[in-house]
This record gives sequence, C-alpha cells and structure tokens, in this order.
Amino acid sequence: MNDPSELVGLVRQWVERAEEDFRTAEYTLTMPENCPFGTVCFHGQQCVEKYIKALLAWRSIAFPKVHDIGELMLILPSDVVLPISPDEQELLTDYAVETRYPGDREPLTRTEAEDSVAIARKVREAIRVYLPKEGTGG
Repeated sequence: MNDPSELVGLVRQWVERAEEDFRTAEYTLTMPENCPFGTVCFHGQQCVEKYIKALLAWRSIAFPKVHDIGELMLILPSDVVLPISPDEQELLTDYAVETRYPGDREPLTRTEAEDSVAIARKVREAIRVYLPKEGTGG
C-alpha cells in the first residue's frame, strides 16, 4: 500500500474495531448481575490483538491471521515497547478461543475480567502513541 491516505484509512479501520471491543468489554463489565465474564475477557483480547495489528499495518509489516498475542508481539519492530508481559500475552491468547466454546475450563471470574480490561487499557494507550492521530480519531 503506497498511498498514505489509504494506509491511514486501514489503520483507522483496525482502531475502530479495537475500540468497539474495548467499549464492549468495559460496558459489559458494568452489568450488576449475570455478567458474562468470558465475553469481557474475549473482547479484552480482541482489543489488544486489533491494536497490535493496527500498529503493524501502520508500519507496513505483514502479519498472519492469528489470535496469538505472543506471536504478533514477535513481529513488532524493536523500537516498539508495550506494557504486556509474556504471562499476560498467554492469558489473553487463551481468551481468544477458550472463552467462546464449552469445555473443561472453570468459569471466569470478575477479577479475571477486570484484569483483561486493565491489560487492554494499558496496551491500547501505549499503542495509540505510535499511531497517526488521524488514524485514531484523535
């Protein structure tokens, strides 16, 4: 993609979708009862994944269609430092699939959901610094 305005447009699309996930996670977490904590965790993961992909797109770095946060982190340029530990990367990656299907996993807790949103918030804020203002709506 050689046209800068097309690149900014692509970044904006990734950011818009990441923001939808972030708002969904935050809003769902406010439910006074029967909060689907797995849904919150899933959307926290999706926010982080899509923000990383927005940054990779902005840097014109090809990336695979994966949900593995750790794998995406390995593709980032060395000048990009994000506040997410390997344990947090693995945790969020688990939420991408395991929370969507029935299985042997224990139900997720409010604390896990709150942690997912907190991780998404800090990664979101860190990545927005690297993106063009016109690509983030700001």
